[in-house]
Amino acid sequence: MGLDEERTLTQPKKFRKTVVDPGIATHRGRIVETTGDGTLVEFASAVDAARGAAEVQRAMATQNINVPQDERIEFRIGIHVGGIIIDDNDIFGDGVNIAARLEGIAEPGGICVSDDAQRQIRGKTELAFDDMGPQSLKNIAEPMRAWRPTSSCGITS
Repeated sequence: MGLDEERTLTQPKKFRKTVVDPGIATHRGRIVETTGDGTLVEFASAVDAARGAAEVQRAMATQNINVPQDERIEFRIGIHVGGIIIDDNDIFGDGVNIAARLEGIAEPGGICVSDDAQRQIRGKTELAFDDMGPQSLKNIAEPMRAWRPTSSCGITS
């Protein structure tokens, strides 16, 4: 933001229109909420979420090929399967909180999935995963095993 405020504000909007929204829609996702630099998305399945996330991250990596590291727009994505509470058009609950915490430990340009999500995704997508081991997540009582796509999947890990 300090280096180029205008670019920092316009680039994410551009990428949302050209990369994120189409990737979400293609994989049966629904944007529930946007908050500044974050987006909460609900998918019909963990497989759809993983495919959508991989598509978005690969497209962003392509967009960033000739962009200097300090000027890149890179997303972090967390995926979890769990209970949610639906209120009007919003969702709440541990499932949302865990996904948000997993996003926080993902590398820039990467994806982090819970053990529950990985079990549902395994063998059903082109993605293979590396075990990150049990992770302590903020405001989550017990450590949770997390996974990230292997580097051979073309996604930063």
